[in-house]
Amino acid sequence: IDVYQAWCGPCKAVVNLFRRLKNEFGEDDVLHFAVAEADSIPTLQPFRNKCEPVFLFCVNGKIVAIVRGVNAPLIRKKI
Repeated sequence: IDVYQAWCGPCKAVVNLFRRLKNEFGEDDVLHFAVAEADSIPTLQPFRNKCEPVFLFCVNGKIVAIVRGVNAPLIRKKI
């Protein structure tokens, strides 16, 4: 989940990475990407008013990892 602030929008720098990873996983439908505006979701309140992108990794509805900032190798490793 790409958690973003309303004033800046989702992180465009990682869109190509996510597309490539989705293609690598193919038709398995085990990998899903989403964006979430921190300002409008109460659960994401801890991530509000931050200038850096935050990526949450969830399995069965539970957050299992967090990556702060755009670090493509680390994001790929977490996925």
